Amino acid sequence: MIASVRGTVLGVRLDSAVVEVGGVGMLVQATPATLAGLRAGSTATLHTSLVVREDSLTLFGFADDDEREVFETVQTVSGVGPRLALAMLAVHTPEGLRRAVADEDLKALERVPGIGRKGAQRIVLELRDRLGSPAPSSAAGAAPVRAGDRRDQVVEALVGLGWNARAADDAVTTVLASADAPVGDDEVAGVLRAALRTLGGGRG
Repeated sequence: MIASVRGTVLGVRLDSAVVEVGGVGMLVQATPATLAGLRAGSTATLHTSLVVREDSLTLFGFADDDEREVFETVQTVSGVGPRLALAMLAVHTPEGLRRAVADEDLKALERVPGIGRKGAQRIVLELRDRLGSPAPSSAAGAAPVRAGDRRDQVVEALVGLGWNARAADDAVTTVLASADAPVGDDEVAGVLRAALRTLGGGRG
């Protein structure tokens, strides 16, 4: 099993990156939040999970080991494969998934493309004792991210993924003006995810 890769980032796409390891360019599938932290020409380390099929070998990369473990754990649910597992982590952080399962928050799970009501119920039932308990909320003691810092971080991440600065700025403005704008410890990643949905997959 390939547990991690470290090397020069040769390129970043919407759903993957190419990392050169020992002269070999390795295609790594990852979430938008993970990809947003990569820059072509820089050195990156990704925790990885190799999915072996009869006709393919697919490498999935994650920012940390916890994300990788959650990715592998959710695949123990009947009907959840690696693509759906990655989609779950594109919409929710590992802690967000733990909280959704612990709270039996079916609506939160249904926000993941490909998961309906029955699928959400099955995920709650089968993962209740596998994902672990969510950490106690620390929102009260956490230092808030200033709005300006949050905007700059997300715009920079979108530009790094290939959108032009104006399109990125407009998308972030739309998200932050929404009544559903993410708040709390994961607000930067939440705004990034929402901005990506606003952009709809097109590049500027």
